Amino acid sequence: MTYKHGVYVTEVPTSVTPPIQATAGLPVVFGTAPVNLAAEPAPVNKPVLCYTYEEAVKQFGYSNDWEKYTLYEFIKSHFALFAVAPVVLVNVLDPAVHKKSVTGESVTLVNDQATLANTGVLKETVVVKSQDGSITYVANTDYLVTFDDEGRAVISRLATGSIPAAATLKVDYNYLDPTMVTASDIIGGIDVTTGAYEGLELLNKVFPLFRLVPGMVLAPGWSHDPAVAAVMVAKASNINGHFKCIALTDVPTSEVKKYTDVANWKETNTYTSPRQAVCWPKVKLDDEVFHLSTQLAGLICKTDAENDDVPYASPSNKALQANGAVLADGTEIALGPDQAAYLNGQGIITALNFIGGWKA
Repeated sequence: MTYKHGVYVTEVPTSVTPPIQATAGLPVVFGTAPVNLAAEPAPVNKPVLCYTYEEAVKQFGYSNDWEKYTLYEFIKSHFALFAVAPVVLVNVLDPAVHKKSVTGESVTLVNDQATLANTGVLKETVVVKSQDGSITYVANTDYLVTFDDEGRAVISRLATGSIPAAATLKVDYNYLDPTMVTASDIIGGIDVTTGAYEGLELLNKVFPLFRLVPGMVLAPGWSHDPAVAAVMVAKASNINGHFKCIALTDVPTSEVKKYTDVANWKETNTYTSPRQAVCWPKVKLDDEVFHLSTQLAGLICKTDAENDDVPYASPSNKALQANGAVLADGTEIALGPDQAAYLNGQGIITALNFIGGWKA
């Protein structure tokens, strides 16, 4: 047998890695989704178990605007970056409630197409009329409504229909407004009239629905709100009277910008439960920015999967899918090992660029 000395490189064909399954730390994630772009939209306030990226996108849609649509951040991280499954997703954005209306938006066809001004358009609400409003055109006969890569609705004239070429049209429609979703929607409760569970109250429905015990509860983009975090911890501490899990929460990087201020914010806002992981700052991979709680969940599940789905190994000092740490405004954070150790000593999980890359 020949021994090689020094460094050698061997190339192997790339492949799409299927998700590895880890249910010991099953993440249950609450947030908002662009359901107008979903092929089979998941019902509002209903836990949905997803084992693949395709399943998640089919039911919750796709958007690069993670500030508006927080669930897709988690979908991208968990399935595409960490390649782990499953996950339970809960969308609280209600198209019947969290919407705005547009009347008479003027568009002119160019090459038989016109793009509407707003994202989040609810396709079934689109009404296309002639410029003077005297003619109402028929969908799928006179025109089609599709979506471009930016999530904007595109009106396409059908040559067999009655819309004139290069016409100016008036369009009415409703569109999703994620800014109308509040912390109260994430917190949820039980509807006194219908008895329906909403928001974080649905954590108690995961085991009855799927016979899987929640291992983590998350609400990226919302868990920096002390009111949301408090309910996350309360629900995580007693699931169905039998189980407990951990709440992965974030410190707001728009407010807390120095590592020396994180511990004080944590104590002041009572992010102190033993059932709570507190994360600061955010992490990025090239142009994509993730809440640290999002990537921590992927790291925990990946670690469990590598240990036969037994949650005994810590994700500490294991590789994140990141090449930087940032604040909300994009300011880069580069902590030294001593600074990271200080945060760890205060019960705060952070990101450190150490030997082998960025680690939790």
